Amino acid sequence: MQYDVIVVGASFAGASAAMQLVRARRQVLMIDAGQPRNRFSHASHGFLGQDGTPPHEIMAIAVEQLMAYPSFELVVAHAEHAAADEQGVSVTLEDGRRLRARRLILATGVRDELPAIPGLQERWGQTAIHCPYCHGYEVRDRKLGVIATSPLSAHQGIMLPDWGPTTYFTQGQFEPEEAELRQMQKRGVAIERTPVVAVIGTAPEIDAVQLADGRALEIGAVFVGPRVHMASPLAMQLGCAFEQGPIGPYIRTDDMRQTSVPNVFAAGDAAMVFSNGTMASASGVMAGVSAHRSLVME
Repeated sequence: MQYDVIVVGASFAGASAAMQLVRARRQVLMIDAGQPRNRFSHASHGFLGQDGTPPHEIMAIAVEQLMAYPSFELVVAHAEHAAADEQGVSVTLEDGRRLRARRLILATGVRDELPAIPGLQERWGQTAIHCPYCHGYEVRDRKLGVIATSPLSAHQGIMLPDWGPTTYFTQGQFEPEEAELRQMQKRGVAIERTPVVAVIGTAPEIDAVQLADGRALEIGAVFVGPRVHMASPLAMQLGCAFEQGPIGPYIRTDDMRQTSVPNVFAAGDAAMVFSNGTMASASGVMAGVSAHRSLVME
């Protein structure tokens, strides 16, 4: 069977894309391996109408709603390979099945790489976090720390005092520029230039951070900007063009979410510089609508 569209990835972007297409009565296959980026978070915040709801519950509802459409099909599997030709696209699953469609939407997400600091990984998504709009309210009024990982971290340090008293840890590498330093001082941000070498406490809580000189500073939550990597090799296999963002690569698309490869669209974290649940969902809507329009105008 040849589908109209295959969507790889069933989180906020992929499910949003699929919804537009099944409502346009197109035959849609969604492939998902069940490893979304947001699986470490207990709740989704700032998502209109879903504030405080666990991400897996949001997606369970989304899949249930999609299954009500007769033209929708879901396969739980890893998509191992993708290729494009003049007739469309193909996706090969881990069991060897090769599936074809006229269009492909990549909503494959990214993988976060945290600094190699003991204690961060087991707290990721709870008290070791990256987005104040997503998680800042839940750690409000605690002593907050920014563990710098790039020049962007200084901006995070300037923002965070709205949620709690903030210490900016340069890690000996990311000294604020003069204008940033003035803003931090105006906002009451403390600057600590001795690197953080460990996070202390019973996870997921944080009691303090251990510094390289042996000191321990009381901290209740840390904000860390991860490096990001593609969670799937499909875009590389297809030959999609990439852009280099401040925290890692992302798939290049135009305003309609079309990639550099004909018949292939991309949405969500894999195709955006910065994102959250709302923006990922919105990009999925655009990808779904654009894929449908391309089929109509073919």
